[in-house]
Amino acid sequence: MPGVPILLAPGQMRLSHLAAIVAGEAFTLADGWQAGVAANRAALDAMLAQGGALYGVNTGFGKLASTRIDASKLAELQVNLVRSHAAGTGDPLPAPVVRLAIALHAAGLARGASGVRPAIIEALLALEAKGMVPRVPCQGSVGASGDLAPLAHLALVLIGEGALLAGERPAPITLAPKEGLALLNGTRISTALALCALFRLEMLFAAGLVIGALSVDGARGADTPFDARVHAVRGQPGQVQVAQALAALMAGSAIRDSHRTGDIRVQDPYSLRCQPQVAGACLDVIAHVAGTLEREANAVTDNPLVFDDAVISGGNFHAMPVSLAADQLALAIATLGNIAERRIALLVDPATSGLPAFLAPDSGLHSGFMIAQVTAAALTAENRALATPRSIETLPTSANQEDHVSMATGAALRLTPMLDNLAGILAIETLAAAQAIEFHRPLRSSAPLERALQAIRARVLAWVSDRVFAPDLEAARHLLPEIAAMAPITLPSSG
Repeated sequence: MPGVPILLAPGQMRLSHLAAIVAGEAFTLADGWQAGVAANRAALDAMLAQGGALYGVNTGFGKLASTRIDASKLAELQVNLVRSHAAGTGDPLPAPVVRLAIALHAAGLARGASGVRPAIIEALLALEAKGMVPRVPCQGSVGASGDLAPLAHLALVLIGEGALLAGERPAPITLAPKEGLALLNGTRISTALALCALFRLEMLFAAGLVIGALSVDGARGADTPFDARVHAVRGQPGQVQVAQALAALMAGSAIRDSHRTGDIRVQDPYSLRCQPQVAGACLDVIAHVAGTLEREANAVTDNPLVFDDAVISGGNFHAMPVSLAADQLALAIATLGNIAERRIALLVDPATSGLPAFLAPDSGLHSGFMIAQVTAAALTAENRALATPRSIETLPTSANQEDHVSMATGAALRLTPMLDNLAGILAIETLAAAQAIEFHRPLRSSAPLERALQAIRARVLAWVSDRVFAPDLEAARHLLPEIAAMAPITLPSSG
C-alpha cells in the first residue's frame, strides 16, 4: 500500500475512493472530524450522568435490553459484548474486504452520531496505517442487528484479543460505555462485500461488451440492431449506452462489410442482436446498486444513535438495502452469464454460425470447443441456482426480539462464486469468439476488436488441434481486465 493515503471525508466518500482501497491504496480520514465526535461523546456522557436507562450503554442487549447494568460494570459490559458476539465461523474474509470494512467503519463513526471517543476511530485507522488486518470469519451474520459476529472479530483485535491475517497485534484499548456496541453494530461487512462484488462486476461487464462484439463479428452478425435510433425511442439509459459501445467496437469491420449485401439471413439470434436490451438492463441495475451502496458506505448504521439531547434506538443496522442490492447484482450476474453462454453455443454450432463444428479446423478428428461449451453451461446453471434471492430468507433471532433480518451478508458473500463463474463463462467466450474471427481471414475485424484479438493471441494460441483446454481458460480469465479496459463505456465507480 505505497504512496500518499486516500483522504476519506466522512459522509462524502465516492465509489472511486472505495474501489481504490480495494485495489490496495492506503487510506485515512481527512481532518476535521475530531471535534464533532468529541462533542457527541460529551453529550452521551452528560445523559449517562443523569441516571436514565440508555439502551446498550447501561442496559443489556437485544432481549436483555430491560436489564439495567450497575455503573461499576459498564466497561466490563462492553468487553463481554465483544467477546460473546465473536461467534463467527468459516473461512476468513479476504484482506481487501476487511480493509474496506475498516474504512467504512471509521468513516461512519466519524460522522459523530455513535457516541464513541475519537480514540476508537484513531485505533481503527491505526490498523490500516500499520498494515494490521484482523482475521474475520465469513459466516455468522444475518444482517441485523448489523454484522454483529464478524464485526466482533474485528473489534477483538482492538482490545488485544482475536487474530490477524497480517501485521502485529496493536496495543489494546479500553472501551468506554457504548463503544463496544458501536464497534459491533452496523452494516460494514455486508456493504464491503457488496462493494467488492460491484467493482468486480463492472470489470466483467466491460469485458463482456468487447467479447460480445467479437462474437457478433465471429458469427458474421449485423451491427444494424445497434443503430442509435432503435434505442433512443425506447429510452432506457443502459440500453442506449451498450448500443453505443457495441456500435463503436464494430465500426470499420471488414468482416461486417463483407455481408452487408447478399446475405440471406434477415435477423440474428437474440443473443447477438439483443445485447443492448439485455446487458443494458443489467447496466441499469448496476447503476442503481452503485447509488444504494455509495449511500450505505457513507451512512451511520449502528444503534442506538446519539444526538445532542437524546439517545434514540432505531434500526439503521438493518441491512435490507444491502441485501436487496446484492440480490439485484446476483440477477444481473446470472443474466450476463446466460446470454454469454448462448453466444458460445451459437458459435460452436455450424447450423447457427456457419463455422466448422465446435470451431475445430478438422472437426471429427478434433473436438475443439465441444466440452468448453459444456463447462460454460455448467457454470451458467450454477449461477441460476445461486441467484435465488436471499433477502426474503428471514429467520428470527435473539428470542424473537430480532424477528425480521436481512441476510445481507450471505446475499453479498454468494456473489463471489457467481462472479468466478461469470469470469469462466466470459473466458470461454473470449476464446471461442477469437477462434471464430480467424475463420474469416484474410478479412479483418474493426480496429478495436483486432486490438482485443491481438491481446488474446499474445496469451493463447489459436486452436489448430486438440490440446488440454484448462490452461487456455485460465489464461483467458487473467486477460479479462485488459479486455475490459478496451470497452468504450463509463461505469458508476469510475466517476
